[in-house]
Amino acid sequence: MLPVTLPEMTDFRPVPQDDASDPVPALARAPGWAQVTLDLGDGPRRYRRELNVMPQWAGSCWYYLRYLDPANEAALADPDIEQYWMSPSGVDLYVGGVEHAVLHLLYARFWHKVLYDYGVAGTPEPFGKLFNQGYILADAFTDARGRYVPAADVTRTPDGWQYAGQPVTRRAGKMGKSLKNGVSPDDIYEAYGADTLRLYEMAMGPLDGDRPWHPGDITGMHRFLQRLWRLIVDESTGKTHTGPAAAPTGPAETPTGPDAALDDATERLLHQTIAVVREDFAALRFHTAIARIIELTAHAARLPRVPRALAEPLVLMVGPLAPHLAEELWQRLGHADSLAYEPFPQADPALVAVATVTLPVQVNGKVRFTIEVPASATRDDIAGLLARHPEYPSDDIARLVIVPGKIANIVLRPEP
Repeated sequence: MLPVTLPEMTDFRPVPQDDASDPVPALARAPGWAQVTLDLGDGPRRYRRELNVMPQWAGSCWYYLRYLDPANEAALADPDIEQYWMSPSGVDLYVGGVEHAVLHLLYARFWHKVLYDYGVAGTPEPFGKLFNQGYILADAFTDARGRYVPAADVTRTPDGWQYAGQPVTRRAGKMGKSLKNGVSPDDIYEAYGADTLRLYEMAMGPLDGDRPWHPGDITGMHRFLQRLWRLIVDESTGKTHTGPAAAPTGPAETPTGPDAALDDATERLLHQTIAVVREDFAALRFHTAIARIIELTAHAARLPRVPRALAEPLVLMVGPLAPHLAEELWQRLGHADSLAYEPFPQADPALVAVATVTLPVQVNGKVRFTIEVPASATRDDIAGLLARHPEYPSDDIARLVIVPGKIANIVLRPEP
């Protein structure tokens, strides 16, 4: 009988409309449609058609369109609003796990193309780019029958692993319900806070790779956030080290005070960090961005006092990673508005560029010494610096090969 034509309907609410009964699909409202007489080889018989023609994914296959204009009671989304957000290639980036994305994107793409044919969606494709994150790996345990047991209730003994007093076998696997080795985020939130959990998950490794779950590493992220807090807020007084955002009305600040200029090394490190973090965020390399922010924070902790010129961009870079802590620090720095409305820090290209490079110097193919030269040094500049170096062999030089920024090679004349 394929294709089966569905009946014309206007009311798609499930029936009955009460909380005590199991809902019946809307097709049950079509009188007589569910019952059909067919001859499948054994004579005419009465059959009941399947009424649940919607897969369980169907309700989530168009949500991104409804998010655009959720209060619209006349249409799924106003066409102008839909075009503003979805043009030219749909949702810019879809991030999802492999298993979920395979089915969800299959249904979503089908639904979107139907809506496009009907003129509801303005783009032929729903998503411009897909990024699959990796699995979180964690120990799982099976009993003697091979069934998985709750990993949280497994204890380690001198003889191995046990669950309810019985030995179990440890296995490696992805974290999930089926393996009963999931970790409740509520427990981590209660112990460390949501920011620590977010930071730890993003610092575990590349987002698209499988990463093992190491609970002991969570404390490291927690200590980093505590250090960042102490850089700006005095723990004993609760006051902000960097002072209010407004210009001070009292005596002028000291050179190490809130509005002090950054020293050359700190300013250069700050702008190099901003450049790397911006690039890493755009490429979803959160783990390397976090590493650079931690490096900058460690440098700031060695300063006599953290100037505002360092504190503010540091908080803004932490904002996407640990939003709760960053918002609190931003307010304590004297800002009334959320940091979400503040432009992300921009790096000064002149400060990002490496000031000097270390150039290895070879003599007849073997490295004998190194010299520090300006990153922009030309061949003639490097030759002049080499000539003044105490280890430079001024005699018997047959040839001098210089690759600026890479290497210098002195070739000596062979002995007679």
